[in-house]
Amino acid sequence: MDESGVREKKSIALSSVMAGLALTGMKLIVGLSTNSLGILSEAAHSGLDLLAAIITYIAVSVSDKPADKDHQYGHGKTENISALFETMLLVATCGWIIWEGVERLITGSAHVEATVWSFGVVVVSIAIDFSRSRALTRVAKKYRSQALEADALHFSSDIWSSLTVLAGLIFVSFGYTSFDAVAALAVAVMVLGVSYRLGRRTIDALMDRVPDGLAQQIEEKIKAVDGVQEVRLLRVRMSGSKAFVDATVGLRRTMPFERAHQIVDEIERTIQAVHPQVDVTVHPEPMQTQDESVLDRVRMIVIEKGLPPPHNLEVHRSTGGYFIDFDAEYKKGNTFVEAHTLASEIEQQIRKEISSVEKVTIHLEEYLADPGEPMHATEDERALCSAIEKLVLRDRRVLACADISVLRHASEYHVTLTCRLDSGKTLEEVHQIIAEVEAKLYQVFGQVRRFTIHAEPVGPS
Repeated sequence: MDESGVREKKSIALSSVMAGLALTGMKLIVGLSTNSLGILSEAAHSGLDLLAAIITYIAVSVSDKPADKDHQYGHGKTENISALFETMLLVATCGWIIWEGVERLITGSAHVEATVWSFGVVVVSIAIDFSRSRALTRVAKKYRSQALEADALHFSSDIWSSLTVLAGLIFVSFGYTSFDAVAALAVAVMVLGVSYRLGRRTIDALMDRVPDGLAQQIEEKIKAVDGVQEVRLLRVRMSGSKAFVDATVGLRRTMPFERAHQIVDEIERTIQAVHPQVDVTVHPEPMQTQDESVLDRVRMIVIEKGLPPPHNLEVHRSTGGYFIDFDAEYKKGNTFVEAHTLASEIEQQIRKEISSVEKVTIHLEEYLADPGEPMHATEDERALCSAIEKLVLRDRRVLACADISVLRHASEYHVTLTCRLDSGKTLEEVHQIIAEVEAKLYQVFGQVRRFTIHAEPVGPS
């Protein structure tokens, strides 16, 4: 919450304190002078409201302090503790009022005077309570403050209790003095009802009970985010006016990291639209979906074995089932037996996860575990580049060889080049030519770990 919001909450809480101080003084003076239990009960009620308003002011001042090392969820629970204390005070007051009222009804010993001051203080009390109840309700809704909402609820109930006392005074003025005690008992019953509702809500907040419908609303919003497969865990807790949301969502395991990050950001924005004061933690988990292709499943099996993604992966469907073959890179320095064992494990996993697999063929090749920073060695390897160009141009179908680049990883090379071919050839013919050229290059230049050839058309398109 910004500084202006904190100032507004403290200002309305302080004005409530000042109004409570004035009302308590007036009711106490008039109640003692007229011996009206109804007004005295109102004075006691207002006195406790004054104390509650002071506590609310302190709670509001503390609750908006930022989180620190000892209070990592902030200080919002201060408002709930304040509301609980208010409830306890109200219940204690109601007990005294009920005791005194019953005694007066039984003994009939009290003498009550209904004066113009009695009526005046009750009417003034109703007007003040109505004004500050509306103001407190407005600010409480604006900033979702339970402490201010509790104060507003108190003063709203005070209006009805004051009207009850006013009715009792009217009966007293006609000589029915027992109605003063009856009015006091009615006030006590009303306040007990308010105390029960407030106490229940306060205990719910201290026990981290989620406001009705909030968790369901957040879950529906998360599920509506494009890319979310399921909501696996959702926890919501309140601390004052602030909500803390922990969500675990299932995303496609084949999804790129950048896309997963975008979805998490979208989830956070969606939850913030539901509840403006919210701290969101979203944990994405990879999950297998029903519509995954066989290619995707094979890739994930290889990756889960700690290998780089497979290349030259092909899947063919025959009447007997799937024929799967691919190249996988294995860490350099391991033995042939270790490599074969790993390949067997991958094959078993493929057969376990994919039904109707006829045959799996895996070609394992070595890769450098940590090749380090590649070196651009084209200038230093002019002789190698020239030899590669001559060999490529021996194939009469290749019209030109250009853009030869050499990267060196330790003692191994990665060479890229461009072969220009007749634009009239089909894609199948081009693929065949490039495959034959690559085969010759690998046969002659054993020090080159990888050749990458780009085919470029020459002539009219």
